[in-house]
Amino acid sequence: MNLDISLSPEILFNIFGIPISNAFFWSWVVTLFLLVGAFLIKRNLKMHPGKFQNIIEMLVGGAFDFVESMMGDKKRALRVFPLVFTMFFFIFFCNLLTFIPGQAAVTIKTAGGVVPLFRAIISDYSIVFVMTMVSVIVTQIVAVASMGPLRYVGKFFNFTSPLNFFLGLMDLVGELAKVMSLSFRLFGNIFAGEVLGAVMLFLFPFFLPLPFALLGLLTAVVQPFVFSVLTLVFISMAIQPEEAEA
Repeated sequence: MNLDISLSPEILFNIFGIPISNAFFWSWVVTLFLLVGAFLIKRNLKMHPGKFQNIIEMLVGGAFDFVESMMGDKKRALRVFPLVFTMFFFIFFCNLLTFIPGQAAVTIKTAGGVVPLFRAIISDYSIVFVMTMVSVIVTQIVAVASMGPLRYVGKFFNFTSPLNFFLGLMDLVGELAKVMSLSFRLFGNIFAGEVLGAVMLFLFPFFLPLPFALLGLLTAVVQPFVFSVLTLVFISMAIQPEEAEA
């Protein structure tokens, strides 16, 4: 028996020449699950809620209060809350999907050979990179709307003095570094957890993998929170103090 660890996801099939990997396929499954779940919850909302609706309202209300405390304003919190809340739940459910028992044994025969049907979605860097770009682009849009286009560009290319020019370039490097820091942190933790769990299960298939599985479960909860909060912090920092006061 060989332990096969691949950094890139396996291709399941092609649609109009576009390769569909197992990670990408299951990302759409999670997306549809969240959309249907949100639709059903909204459709069954009642004025006198039951236990399930009370739990949902408590979770959403607590999350919104946290976002409002970070943004410092209810109006701005209402605008950014759908983004960060969706990011959290998408990553969270993607991570929980990896804990389905026996999924590693499910394979499918393709043109390239036999490949696993399941794969940790967040262990595909391309998916993580797209979410990171959404976070960074939204942050830049907020910064432009807050500062204005000219001030935004002048923040990075300030020719008033050599020192200000150097500091502006450092700000530009810092903005570019957000892509690496956000994406590598999420991808690295999830992929490393998947590899570590697979290695432990391969070497000691009975009792030793359990602590690593619990550690992976903790990571599955913490990493979505970290990614969402960092996105929230970046957006909050993009708002200029004078605009926030206005």
